[in-house]
Amino acid sequence: MTDPHRNTPGDSDVRLDRRDPYLRLQSVTIYVRDLERSADFYLNQLGFQLDFDARTQLGRPWIAVSPPDGTANLVLIVPEADSEQSKLIGRSHHVTFITEDLIAKFREWTRRGVRFQQTPRLRRLLHGSSVRPPGASEAPSPQSDLGRVWGGMFARFRDPDGNSFSLVAFDEVTHAIETQRRTLAEKLEADRRTAQELEIAKQVQAGLFPQSLPPLRTLEFAGLCLPARHVGGDYYDFLQLGRERMGLVIGDISGKGIAAALLMANLQANVRSQSALSIDQPHRFLAAVNELLCANTADSAFATLFFAEYDDVSRQLRYVNCGHLPPLVLRSDGSIDRLQPTATILGAFREWDCTLGHSQLGSGDTLVLFTDGVSESFSPEGEEFGEERLIDAARRHRHLASRDLCSAIADELRSFSPHEQHDDVTLIVAKGV
Repeated sequence: MTDPHRNTPGDSDVRLDRRDPYLRLQSVTIYVRDLERSADFYLNQLGFQLDFDARTQLGRPWIAVSPPDGTANLVLIVPEADSEQSKLIGRSHHVTFITEDLIAKFREWTRRGVRFQQTPRLRRLLHGSSVRPPGASEAPSPQSDLGRVWGGMFARFRDPDGNSFSLVAFDEVTHAIETQRRTLAEKLEADRRTAQELEIAKQVQAGLFPQSLPPLRTLEFAGLCLPARHVGGDYYDFLQLGRERMGLVIGDISGKGIAAALLMANLQANVRSQSALSIDQPHRFLAAVNELLCANTADSAFATLFFAEYDDVSRQLRYVNCGHLPPLVLRSDGSIDRLQPTATILGAFREWDCTLGHSQLGSGDTLVLFTDGVSESFSPEGEEFGEERLIDAARRHRHLASRDLCSAIADELRSFSPHEQHDDVTLIVAKGV
């Protein structure tokens, strides 16, 4: 038996299943005498929309119009005089428009001057009826049809050329439309709640980034994070370690979106709670962070992380690079140092160890820490931004304060990769003063 809702509004959307090939009614041709008069009737009196306008084309001009809902349209054509097509003007075309509220549509169109052949009426849809609800069988029995009427209210109207059309309403259609409205309203409300929750999550995550900077005499620094989605998995931090020391942290969590953001919050909490150990034993501090990540996250979750302890007196940088992209030290003499990995990633292996690296930041030196969202951003041609472009941008803007230098690099990245951002972008810039 045919699905009674197969032809209801909304069912013309493209299906994901390709086994039943896509098919829909595109258009019905209506012959008219005066295209301008017909356009005024269908657009202004019936409230249809203009889908295509070929009134200026050579040969037979035509337009395509359609009702506000649905996909099929009427193609209005002026035929050649005395042609076979011209004899079809003013005929009944057996074209039926379906509505959920026939009385309301009848009153609206009547006010606009539409000529109806009779007032709306109910019609019992017995065998041989010219109007059936969508999916009705060819020969319903009178016994099964009694009392149902299928909401079979109908009316007929004519256009200025006498072409006749039916306007019908069925209870099944009204119920289907109301069901679709409820479904759509529920989806919109769910989308609204999701968007609201994501905005709250975005604000909460923004609060996890440093809100104040530890005061240092020999280092001027700033950080920036641009999530690819509302929330992201990149992490940076500035830790007050006491005794004129500060910790610089940048990390990149596996994955994206909410899952990565939750892991990022977990990592931040672990780093801050264990950072007191870093004063004398950075390797123990990071081993504790690794152990907590392994214990509290899924086996597939991990993070790359760079941690550095900066001494404001000696200007010395002690660091551990846990599988992260090597930060860049742009020396005042034009040379470049790369702070290579000294340990594996965090959270993947319970057995974990590291070695300490050392660097010195003199006056005029610039330290740039970044995540792969910077270096692996692509141009429309598929070219990576890469480390060399990052170095070039940092050099050209090195006269700027650290915060402005972060923004300048981000601006160049957006210019290079103007399409939708696919990964979180995070930077830390620290300048020796």
